Amino acid sequence: MLIRVRSHVDSEARASRQSDCAETATARAYAGRMGRDAAAVSVEPLDATFGAIVHDVVLAGASDAVIAQLTELWIDRALLVFPGQHLTRPQQDEFARRFGALEFTATALTNVGPGGELRLVEHDLSKSLSANERWHHDSTFMPVMAAGAVFTAEIVPDEGGDTGFADMRAAYEALDDATRERVGTLSAYHSRRYSMDRAGLHVSAENADRYQLYGYAADLDPQLRPLVKVHPVTGRPNLLIGQHAHAIPGLAADESEALLDRLDAEACAVPRTYHHRWTVGDALLWDNRRLMHRATPHDPAQPRRMWHTRIAGDPLTESAITGVRATRSEA
Repeated sequence: MLIRVRSHVDSEARASRQSDCAETATARAYAGRMGRDAAAVSVEPLDATFGAIVHDVVLAGASDAVIAQLTELWIDRALLVFPGQHLTRPQQDEFARRFGALEFTATALTNVGPGGELRLVEHDLSKSLSANERWHHDSTFMPVMAAGAVFTAEIVPDEGGDTGFADMRAAYEALDDATRERVGTLSAYHSRRYSMDRAGLHVSAENADRYQLYGYAADLDPQLRPLVKVHPVTGRPNLLIGQHAHAIPGLAADESEALLDRLDAEACAVPRTYHHRWTVGDALLWDNRRLMHRATPHDPAQPRRMWHTRIAGDPLTESAITGVRATRSEA
């Protein structure tokens, strides 16, 4: 598979990428390993510190050679945008499995009820969707956080409903020396119940069980994770923060909250962010270990149906300090 690099970005963003393992050099390396008979895939870097739009590739039934190169590109760029794929649910899950075992198969994130009716914003399932509008990593509230996800669009509203992404590796590198040294010694608990309650989106335990809200089980304890995560493939550090993080051990509650809010606000800023405006049929693949993401609001009177397949993390590298890893260390 040959890779052609399309360039449309400004000089500042390009300089940032060139200082951070330039995409041009990466593309030459890809092209140099592939045979003459391979199909050409075009890569258009996003105007950000991460991400790329990938053209001229069909994800359904992609060859092992294509997947191998997309895997390298995924690790390098963290977010891959594939326009116009129109994957079926089985095709989406099959594609996601090429990058690892699944935490769960394609699941609808939608305001459309089973009978085609639009759910009220007061509905507990609507609250769960609204909670996704704050920056977060997926499944940090679980014993093993997710490695990534494949996300596709079936129904999109006329306006809004974009998905934002933020580069936590670049955010860590942008910290001043004192803050970088401080956060390197700290951890925080992660809980979905905490994040929803703080956002004013409380769901009762009874209704959470009734609607099977993910990560909301009464017997699921908050998971302790370091504020700085080392990526298991690249070996490079990034912040691990977001709306689920809270209660830093050793800090008073207000001090912990203030620090985490400041880190979130400073991290999620240009050029470290990208918001994807969806078109029906688009597919996205992202690295949850490096990127945070969020939904953006849209008119609740308009339908939106997205499909999310979550790629499971490796327990050896994605376990919380509490939970699986703690149990193993005691064995």
